[in-house]
Amino acid sequence: MNKTIIININGIIFHIEEDAYEVLRNYMTDVNRHFANEDDSMEITSDIENRVAEMFTEILNREARSVIVANDVNAVIGQMGTVEDFEINDGEQKPHYNAGPDFATNRKLFRDPDHHLLGGVCSGIANYFDIDVIWIRLGFIITVPMGGIGFMAYIILWVILPRAVTRADRMAMKGENRDLKGFVKNLEEEVKNVHYALNNIDNNAQPYVYRVRNFVEDLFRHLGYFLGGAAKLLIKIIGVAILLTCFGFFVMAVIALSFMLAIGHDVFHIFPFTIINHAHSAIIYFSAFTVAIIPLITIMLLTLRVVFSSKVFGKSTSYTMLVIWIAAVGLLAYHSSRVAADFKEEASFSQTININAPANNTYYLKLNDIKYLTKADSTRLGISDQFKGKVILNDDNDDDNNHYNVPQNVHINIEKSDVAQPVLVESFTARGSSYQTALRNARNTTYYFNQQDSVLTFDRTLKIPFMGLWRNQEIRLTLKVPANAKIVIDKKMERYINNVSLYECNEKNKKYYPSLTTFIMTNNGLQCKVDTLQIVKPKQ
Repeated sequence: MNKTIIININGIIFHIEEDAYEVLRNYMTDVNRHFANEDDSMEITSDIENRVAEMFTEILNREARSVIVANDVNAVIGQMGTVEDFEINDGEQKPHYNAGPDFATNRKLFRDPDHHLLGGVCSGIANYFDIDVIWIRLGFIITVPMGGIGFMAYIILWVILPRAVTRADRMAMKGENRDLKGFVKNLEEEVKNVHYALNNIDNNAQPYVYRVRNFVEDLFRHLGYFLGGAAKLLIKIIGVAILLTCFGFFVMAVIALSFMLAIGHDVFHIFPFTIINHAHSAIIYFSAFTVAIIPLITIMLLTLRVVFSSKVFGKSTSYTMLVIWIAAVGLLAYHSSRVAADFKEEASFSQTININAPANNTYYLKLNDIKYLTKADSTRLGISDQFKGKVILNDDNDDDNNHYNVPQNVHINIEKSDVAQPVLVESFTARGSSYQTALRNARNTTYYFNQQDSVLTFDRTLKIPFMGLWRNQEIRLTLKVPANAKIVIDKKMERYINNVSLYECNEKNKKYYPSLTTFIMTNNGLQCKVDTLQIVKPKQ
């Protein structure tokens, strides 16, 4: 049976065995004697006693006991360290004795009262994360315009965070070990800070407004560092995007050139390749490729040099690339002008086709759905083998010109005839390097028109010979019918009719998406036939 004693350590009551009490008393006596000559010895010893009380409380709560025994005191002394750890023998300091787990290495979040601008919140957070306080202040300032988030967060933290009052609080805030060695080290740093403050007493005695001024200057300096770093990062991201974009275009250009070299003669019948003379095509493709890729390569190299500080080419390489590019531009301009010369002159000729007047004086205009193929088309597509006995139809979205895909080259006008005989006037036009060449280009085209009773069927496109060059070949059809003739136009013809709008006529008749639209030829031209009975547009 051991005798217990009730002791008070800085206002906290503990039950301790007599032998444990003697060990603790001797330890605290040595501590008080060691710090007796310090100016703030009372504060230091009080902080040490507080730390000892905290450690005793942790031990008793952890082991669910109410009495401190000798082993507990020895464990605390082993954690705190003894006075002998700081005594000098033979000019060397004894190593710090540390037994058991370190209960004081974790940082605690406090408001810093020593380095505060307002409430010490930013300084406390900076100490907790061991970073420069200016970054924390900058973060709060940046988030203030975002709905006042930074301001509200600062006020809340000011209220809920405790203030670091004691030396132990300040040590816990900075993550310093709260043992004897830690208290001694903290004391030494405090003495250094006092000496520094005395040496800079003029600066420390500055009014509060000057301290705010210094803070603003420091803030803008760090903000400049931050924005400079962000700008450098943004420039590098933009540089990478430029490099990837230019590289993508470079790959596309290489693929396009390889494609043209591999199947060059197979695309001469496809627009816009039908524009280029076969004799000039290879030079135009190569020069266009060179004109395109040299600026791309230059941009990529300049980006690497400016953004990533990589010197990737010298003056000789630059001059060589410039000379090659200028030569490519010259070749492209010369051969392009040779192609453009084929559009210098325009020629046209017309022919008139008599149309049989229907008995009811009604003309039905329809688009030809039958696809006409030339002998070259038949051979190329294997018509005799694959489509024998069949009719090839144009679907509604097929606007090809005998596999040319040229711009629309059929234009139809409907006018009043001065005579009773309806006629269709076909005007063929084309361009060429001379009038004779242009006329030959126009005469080499073919257009299919057919009449069956009252139905007039128009082809979709003006046919150009296979592998022939596109020289703006067009046909303008003028259908002349007598007055009072009724013209019924299929909706597929709408894009080919120039002087009348099927859409406006259908709007007048309250008809929506009809297959046929009816017009009447008057002395003033073609007019929409308005029905007495109108259909109301259905609600959507």
